[in-house]
Amino acid sequence: MLPRLYAILDASCFPDDAALFAYARELASAGVTLVQYRNKQGSARQMLSHARELRRVFTSPAILIMNDRADLCLAADCDGVHLGQDDLSAEGARSLLGLKRWIGISAHNVEQVRAADQTGADYIAIGPVFSTSSKANPDPLVGLEGVQAARQHTRKPLVAIGGIKRENCRDVIQAGADSVAIIADLLKDPRRAAQEYLKILSQV
Repeated sequence: MLPRLYAILDASCFPDDAALFAYARELASAGVTLVQYRNKQGSARQMLSHARELRRVFTSPAILIMNDRADLCLAADCDGVHLGQDDLSAEGARSLLGLKRWIGISAHNVEQVRAADQTGADYIAIGPVFSTSSKANPDPLVGLEGVQAARQHTRKPLVAIGGIKRENCRDVIQAGADSVAIIADLLKDPRRAAQEYLKILSQV
């Protein structure tokens, strides 16, 4: 079962490495146990360096997921990889990572959820649920109805992502998500924000 809170550390949100790692330590101190490292612009060397430092921050039993790159997941000893629709297939990632590491797949509609459900992925992310500024060209919104529809087409753990905030995260879980992925709403005062999420989500 996935932790209710899935924090995403997007490198583009931070001015430098020190700010990224300080943010990570705040989340860890708040009790966050599921984290994805995302870096769409960085070099492989930078991503590997970041991931290795984050691995030191988020020690077991915390789960550290690498976005997109199964090879760097392995090199940095992350716990899994999250794949987009245009990334390596789940089967390709599984052959590289073995059976013990997590594999997640992004889906943006019911058809993609159905396809992901037929793979060996450990969880499926559905979104964007609400309007989000974390992507330059976001996919069409799925809304709470999209989360409900996704839930009907898979028994795999379901992560909802996109524009989720403290005031609507409860609705997303009630719509069928097992976990909520958060970027923007954790950036300001991350320790307090994470603790508030954990409290809200523990009551759903």
